[in-house]
Amino acid sequence: MVFPSLLVLRRYVLWALAALLTAVLLLVLVIALFGWNWLRAPMERLALQHTGRELVLSGDLTVDFGWPVARLHATGVRFANPAWAKEKQMVTADGVAVGLDLSSLLKRNIAFTEVRLEQASIFLEQSNKRKSWLLDINQQDENDRIHIGRVALDHGTLGYDDLDQKTSIRAQLATASGETSRATALDLSFSATGQFKGLPLKAQGSGGPVLALRDTSQPYPLKLTASLGPTQVQVDGTVTGLLAFSAVDMQMALSGGSLEQLYPLLGITFPDTRPYAVAGHLLHVDQRWRFEKFSGRFGTSDIAGFVEVTTGGQRPVLNAVLNSRLLALADLGPVIGARSGSLAQAVKDPQAQKRVLPELPFKTERWDSVDADVQLSAKTLRRAEALPLEDLSVHLKLQDSVLTLDPLNFGLAGGQLQTRITLDGRSTPIQASAQVRARKLLLSKLFPTVDLNQASIGQINGEFKLTGTGNSVGDMLASANGQVGLVVAGGQVSRLMMEKVGLHLWEILALNLTGDKLIKLRCAVADFQVKSGVMQTEALVVDTQVTTLLGSGSIDLAREQLDLTLTPKTKTTSPVALRSPIYIRGSFVQPQVSVDKGQVAARAAGAVALGLVNPLLALLPLIDAGPGQDSDCGQLVRDARALPRPVRSPGQVSK
Repeated sequence: MVFPSLLVLRRYVLWALAALLTAVLLLVLVIALFGWNWLRAPMERLALQHTGRELVLSGDLTVDFGWPVARLHATGVRFANPAWAKEKQMVTADGVAVGLDLSSLLKRNIAFTEVRLEQASIFLEQSNKRKSWLLDINQQDENDRIHIGRVALDHGTLGYDDLDQKTSIRAQLATASGETSRATALDLSFSATGQFKGLPLKAQGSGGPVLALRDTSQPYPLKLTASLGPTQVQVDGTVTGLLAFSAVDMQMALSGGSLEQLYPLLGITFPDTRPYAVAGHLLHVDQRWRFEKFSGRFGTSDIAGFVEVTTGGQRPVLNAVLNSRLLALADLGPVIGARSGSLAQAVKDPQAQKRVLPELPFKTERWDSVDADVQLSAKTLRRAEALPLEDLSVHLKLQDSVLTLDPLNFGLAGGQLQTRITLDGRSTPIQASAQVRARKLLLSKLFPTVDLNQASIGQINGEFKLTGTGNSVGDMLASANGQVGLVVAGGQVSRLMMEKVGLHLWEILALNLTGDKLIKLRCAVADFQVKSGVMQTEALVVDTQVTTLLGSGSIDLAREQLDLTLTPKTKTTSPVALRSPIYIRGSFVQPQVSVDKGQVAARAAGAVALGLVNPLLALLPLIDAGPGQDSDCGQLVRDARALPRPVRSPGQVSK
């Protein structure tokens, strides 16, 4: 016996199946009579209601059902940009074929597993936090977009505009005719022009026929040559995950006018350098970018090593190990703010009043774009003949806008110049401090262009401690406070050099005839107190076997002016000596060394007057008897510190 309720249920099921079957038969009949084109109007209405933008399907529409992917093909497709966009249409294509993920559609998400475009023009734009490819009415909902897996392009145009970033790019794309012989063939060629962040852009290259935008397992082959402003780049390799760059494996060559010009491209500050060109291996995995095994040049210097950038933290972290076989000091000039060729130009044209100390400001506003740990070593330095630097080793750290060079070591004159520098870019102007230790510098190498110094024996040691403020090296030194001291204990120096300093004419003549000799250097001390950028002598003494030099005066770092006086005191009787203070004055570019012309003239006049009475008496004013005994070095330093110093207003230099 069948219960009545079961009979009613059976009847309802049969009616439902009949209705469904009827609907399916009617749908099949409509499709048979009219095709899928009847769906165009509903799809256009839905697009307008949801996005506020017009979708036009002017050609035939076909659907190939499958699960979970249904395939749709339409011709004559247009989809409008929002009204604020510069280009009227976002997509215009002769033909569009898509794979629609039905399982995502049930979750109210639109996802295309694959998109194929024929003769398409695509223009994307963003401005004021709005993005034309977002499908909500205001184009601001990041979740309201079409998710695309793979894209295949025929001939077409791709444009991108971002007014806020001063970016506008237009690219032409074309697929090679004929069937692809292998999946990784570079069948897609492209060229692009425009500007990126205000810099002119040109690019051309080739890639695989299918762009796997979200595929993180299949590397996409890419070959590219591009110029961005003065920067040139060439890459050849693979990219995985074109939207997110999940992995990169490429050979890359990079060149440009200065590494600083990479800031708009990478958003990471690099130092200002001379023109550079490097080539190496670029790798990217997860949050790590590494440019390794690279070599090249900047300026006239060679450079090699690796640079690694790790993202994902508060700011990118840059680590690098760099080495150079031959580093030109002139190529380091821009790094510390020195103008190119400023010293050479100043020497040629003193009237131009060029400065020697670097004056270009550091761009501290970019220091918080990266934390850095960089090690640089140079085996040999190319430098001016008068500058006896030999090698370089530096460890640079940039942490929270505080730049530290510790150590910054130079090989100098057979010894070492050990330096620690800190620049605090968190304040304006920069707070700077420097500690410098000079150890075992050889007198014979300290002045390589002075022939009389080549045979000298002795070691120089010293200590500099300075603090200052300013946004350039020149400004920091102009405001510096601290102490500078150098000392030489024992050694030997050229007698001819010291006789020339003492203006002992007879001895100079004799040594020129018989040859130079070495004499004992008992001590040499240079002690300066630095206040507000002026180095004032506390002690300046050179004590040798034949002459003692006592110095006084100042060095103005702000005005780059010298005002030093050296007073020679002979220890041996000289039959012909002019005996005069020696003045070192003038600018850093053109220092001037002179004697007291009044004293020299008076001695000469006295010699002439006495010569009229008796020719032998003419030598009396020129004889320097000297103190006769060596003096204690410590006492000489005390005497030098006791010398009277002229009182000057700030910035004044004695005439």
